[in-house]
Amino acid sequence: MEIATKEQLRGAFLRWAVVTVPLILLLGFASSRIAPAGAQNRWYATLVRPAITPPDWVFPVAWSALYVMMGLALAMIINARGSRLRALAITLFVLQLVLNLAWSPLFFGMHQVWPALMLLVGMFVAALMTTLAFGRIRTAAAWLMVPYLAWLCFAGLLNLQVGKLNPNASTLVPSSASAQMSI
Repeated sequence: MEIATKEQLRGAFLRWAVVTVPLILLLGFASSRIAPAGAQNRWYATLVRPAITPPDWVFPVAWSALYVMMGLALAMIINARGSRLRALAITLFVLQLVLNLAWSPLFFGMHQVWPALMLLVGMFVAALMTTLAFGRIRTAAAWLMVPYLAWLCFAGLLNLQVGKLNPNASTLVPSSASAQMSI
C-alpha cells in the first residue's frame, strides 16, 4: 500500500475544488434565475418586509460566499477516500443542496411563504446532519459549513417574519408562470 504525500493530497483536493466550487455556484445561480428575487420580483416588491431585511445586494454576495465554502467543504470530503462515512456525508450534502435549490422557486416563484419556511427547517436539519457527518471526517469541512447554518437561521427568521407581516402573501400578485418565472 502506497501512502500519498501531502503535496499529492493537496493536489487531489484542489482538483476536486475546481469542480465542486463552480458546480455549486452554477446550481445556486440557476436556482435563483428560475424565479427572480429581490427587486426583480414584482411579488416580493409588494411584500411588507421585516426591518432586519438586508439590502438586495447582500443576498447574492452572501450566497456566493456560502456556496464557495460549501464547495470547498464538499471537495475535502470527496477527497477523504479512506473514510467509511464519506458516502453518507456526500449523500447528506446532496440532500441539503437539493432542498436549498428548491427554496427560491418555492418562495419567489410560487409565493409559498409558509411551505418555504418548512423547507428551510428541513434544509437546516439536513445541513446540520451534513455538518456533523463532515466533522467526523474532516473538522475543517464542518467549520466551512457553520456560516451556512447561521445564514439558514437568519433566512428562517426573515421567512417567518415575512409570513407574519403578509398573511395573504400568496394572493398579492396572481401566480403566473409568464409573469414571475423565468428561465
